[in-house]
Parts: sequence; C-alpha cells; structure tokens
Amino acid sequence: MPKGQTVLPDWINLDCAAPSEAHRESALARQAQLTKPLGALGRLEEVAVELAALQAAERPGADRVPVVLFAGDHGIAAQGVSAYPPEVTVQMLHNFAAGGAAISVLARSLGCPLEVVDVGTLADGPVRGVISDKPRRGTRDFSVQQALTPEEVAFACDAGRRAVARQADHAPDLVIFGEMGIGNTTSAAAIAAALLPCAPADIVGSGTGLDADGRARKAAAIGYALTRHGLTAATPVAEVLAAVGGLEIVAMAGAIIAAAQRRWPVLVDGFIVSVAALVATRLNPSCRPWLLFSHRSAERGHALVLEALGARPLIDLDLRLGEASGAATALPILRLACALHNGMATFAEAAISGREA
Repeated sequence: MPKGQTVLPDWINLDCAAPSEAHRESALARQAQLTKPLGALGRLEEVAVELAALQAAERPGADRVPVVLFAGDHGIAAQGVSAYPPEVTVQMLHNFAAGGAAISVLARSLGCPLEVVDVGTLADGPVRGVISDKPRRGTRDFSVQQALTPEEVAFACDAGRRAVARQADHAPDLVIFGEMGIGNTTSAAAIAAALLPCAPADIVGSGTGLDADGRARKAAAIGYALTRHGLTAATPVAEVLAAVGGLEIVAMAGAIIAAAQRRWPVLVDGFIVSVAALVATRLNPSCRPWLLFSHRSAERGHALVLEALGARPLIDLDLRLGEASGAATALPILRLACALHNGMATFAEAAISGREA
C-alpha cells in the first residue's frame, strides 16, 4: 500500500457517548449539601463529580479497575537511545508474570487484576502468564525505514480493542493501561514531535536514565527520522504511527478509544500513555471526555503533551517508571473521592446548619 494510505479499522471512528450531564448536575447538587464548605475538598470533589457523569451513577465508584499492560520492542533501540539493552523487554515480561515488577506489586496491593499483553516484543515464543497478540517481533528501526506497515498498525489497533473486550467480565468502573518496551520513549517522543508539533530537543527526556549525551543522540535520531519520513503537522496520524510508532503505543491508542466506546473511563498514566491518548484523541476526538489524568511525569516532554490534551493530572511525584505505576499510585485518590462523595452526611442528615446565602 503506498505511503499516505494507511487505513485504520472502521471501528476507530465510531463515536463515544457523551458523559451524563444529568448525573453531573446531581453530583454537583450533592456536593453542595455535604457537611463541608463548598469546594473545600478541591480536586476530590471534581473527580467524584466527573466519575458520576462518566459512569451515569448517583454513587460513582473506583473499585473494579483492571490494569492492562502492553509490551513491545523497538528497532530504534539499535541507535543507542536507551540506557538498557533490548533484551530487557522480554526479561520484564517474565518479571511481570512472576509478580516482581512495580505494577505487579501495585496491582496486587490495590486488588486490581493485571493482564500483560505482548503486542510486539522480541520474544520468539509464548511467555507463561502473558497473552501474545502481535503482528511481528519488534518494530523496524525508524531511522532506516518505516517502523510499521499499514497492516501492522491496523493489527495493533485491533489488539488494543481485543484487550479491552477481555476486561468486560470485570465490569470495570474504569480501566488503566500501561506499557513496557526498551526504546519506547523515543517512539513516543517522535510521535509527539510530529503531532504537536515541536522540536525533538523540547520533547526528549532521560527515558531509562540517559545522560546529556544520550539525550542529544536520541533527539538527533528523532529529528533525522522526522525529516526522512517527511513528517509535518499536516501528516495524517495513521501515517505518523506507521513511520515512527511502536506496537504497544498503537495498541494503547486503540484500547483507549475502545474503552471510551464502552463508556469506561480511562485513568491515563505517564508520558508514553499520554502520547497514546494524544493519538487516540486525534483519531477520535469524542474519546477525550473519558480520559482522567493520573500524574505529571518527570519525563521532560510530558508537560507538553498534557498541555496539548488540556489535562490536569492529580499528582506530581517525579515518577518516570511507566508500566502504569503512576496511574496505580493515583487510584486510591479516586477511591477516596468516591468514598467522600458517597458516604458523607448532608447538612440535613446531620442536623447541621447549612451555608447562609
């Protein structure tokens, strides 16, 4: 298929329902009646109201929250853009499955089911405890050629949708997506640099722990790729994904849209998931209301992506691990927001004088 004709699955364009304004108004009215000064709980009030609208519920919840982690490898890693070798991705698959990774611990502590999906690692066979749903082993080096074919981009989108469908048995209150893949901050930065657009040096961060020379090498590789593939602000999103995308990033973009189409809120993790969210909102703007943002990453480009999304993250703890760790860390805040909204007494119930007009 010639360049410029990457065709995504038709379902990508299906509209997502709007949040329930009736439930938003009801939640706002309840907040005004609770035994506290109006607005005294700040963002906790806002989050509870937002979840009520998204879930179309009088009493919102954040108890049933599956976590899906997508893993993929990147040919651009051959250009020395990561402090770790590519084999770490597959090694981490085993760590996730064995319960030793950060997100494994967090999910277990929070009572969240964790699914790990290999959508494009270099693993040449099945990994116990990991679902394999991939069109190829790793992307191509996008400094040399297109990272993905149109068919591989479409496959990864569908893999994201399939992963979302598997979570239906959990009847989610919301969902969390995460990622793992050596070289994926480079792919994410390249996508963001093309879509925002911005200079690679403005979006490139330390990733797995690069020093200044490593960051410069990473920015140069991205700048060269943007020029080589002729990527500009006018390039269709699907073509950007084919040129410099990662299979796990494409899968997460598909998963975000698919979740929103099911009326499931998505608690967005850090830089790489936020880039996937940027892709998703460019492909299907109607998914944007279904995104809640967990944290501001220490990765340099995250602030630019959040600004482009009009997002206000809940926490800022200098996290930059990825693998959904920031979203999982923020989840208790959503749970507490719901508990306060649902469980506090109203002025009338507590026989306390309300605010004077």
